[in-house]
Amino acid sequence: MNISKDLVAGLTIAIGAIGPALAIGRFTAAAMEALGRNPEAENAIRTNLIVGLAFAEAIAIYALVIALAVKFVG
Repeated sequence: MNISKDLVAGLTIAIGAIGPALAIGRFTAAAMEALGRNPEAENAIRTNLIVGLAFAEAIAIYALVIALAVKFVG
């Protein structure tokens, strides 16, 4: 039964990290494209990029917390 908990915890963090990883890549690519088109808007783009990256990273942290809860609780 312990092996199944480890497997579920591993799958939880693996699958839970795919979405944020794709989002971070997409956000960064869009920001670089926007900077190339309008360099004067660097401050606004940077601020929005950092906020978006923080939200995407928070989802990965939630997946980690759930994985740890599955592994060590119950």
